[in-house]
Amino acid sequence: MKIASPSFLDDTRLRRLFEALDGNGETLRVVGGAVRNHFMGRPVSEIDLATTAMPETIIARAAASGLKSVPTGIEHGTVTVIVDHTPFEITTLREDVETDGRRAKVLFGRDFEKDALRRDFTFNALSVSADGTVYDYADGMADIEGCHVRFIGDPATRIREDYLRILRYFRFHAAFAEGEADAAALKAIVENRAGLEGLSRERVRAELMKLLDTAQAHETLSLMSGLGLLMPLIGGVFCLTRLSALSAQADPLLKLAAVALLKREDAARLQEVLRLSNAETQRLVRCAQAMDALHGTGVPNAQRIRELLLHFGRQATLDALHLAQAQDHASDWTNALARAADLPEPKLPLGGADLIARGMSAGKGLGEALAHLEKSWIAAGFPESPQEIDALLTAMLRTHAK
Repeated sequence: MKIASPSFLDDTRLRRLFEALDGNGETLRVVGGAVRNHFMGRPVSEIDLATTAMPETIIARAAASGLKSVPTGIEHGTVTVIVDHTPFEITTLREDVETDGRRAKVLFGRDFEKDALRRDFTFNALSVSADGTVYDYADGMADIEGCHVRFIGDPATRIREDYLRILRYFRFHAAFAEGEADAAALKAIVENRAGLEGLSRERVRAELMKLLDTAQAHETLSLMSGLGLLMPLIGGVFCLTRLSALSAQADPLLKLAAVALLKREDAARLQEVLRLSNAETQRLVRCAQAMDALHGTGVPNAQRIRELLLHFGRQATLDALHLAQAQDHASDWTNALARAADLPEPKLPLGGADLIARGMSAGKGLGEALAHLEKSWIAAGFPESPQEIDALLTAMLRTHAK
């Protein structure tokens, strides 16, 4: 199929790759996401390529052209070639020999059509040669034009080759599709959903977070919920109403909190079932703590915002306010969110050393005194002048001396 040549072919780094690896008995093409995204009008962030050449030939030809190569996945036929500090993954064409739902045994091949038809979705089977010719073995262009996500061939067969394709289906549906989901795909997904149990939690987490990072996350998770898929993935109860009211531009972790962070203990559960990092888990914990502090208090004023910033930090305060806004549509949270974004994070301008310098002894009583001083400082409106702070300290010392 010869249509307008994709703009990414003008990249001088890519042209160098074609000069080094295309021709003289071997064929090189751009494949996968770069081609799909170009024709969908989406940004092209990475360019992956496929070739008839064996990995050792890729390495030899790259070296002959003065290009560095790294055998990043050579057992699977993938070599990364560096052009002007930019990595390009180049994979030898493959044919599946055996699959078990998680990984495939493959043989290297020389047939672009066979390689394309072993992929998951029609629009992921597109490839483009150096002269701009588009090869479409699965009618992927029609599905791009129709904003439709469709498995190549029999959906059940594709799914049983790798059960992660169930989640990839929903992720691509959320990112690209318009209209109803493919009926044949949903039927095969329901029939094979038990296969999700054998997937690593890391793979599940990666797909779920990408799904959450789409504008149609709520609609797609609602579809998954109706098919009985969502609760097993997150390991517990969930709430989609907050997600529906949350901004589509919210980051994926905040969207996950909207769906599944209903109490503080949920953070540990989500860390376990989705293999969240310690930093991500800590963000959820602090968000839950800030939510608890906000519970039942209504829209906070400036004084209360400062207190939240003091105790939980800016990120947790903003997260909690966004979730509270999503839960309470009747109130106006605009000013509270603006204040939480703009106000400086308060910090008690005194520490234990200041109390010891005024005659207090180290120990449990010191911590209690600092807590009392902090409460007095908050109640006084977070004063900054040395005179007001000294007055609060003197009053606290007088109280604790009794």
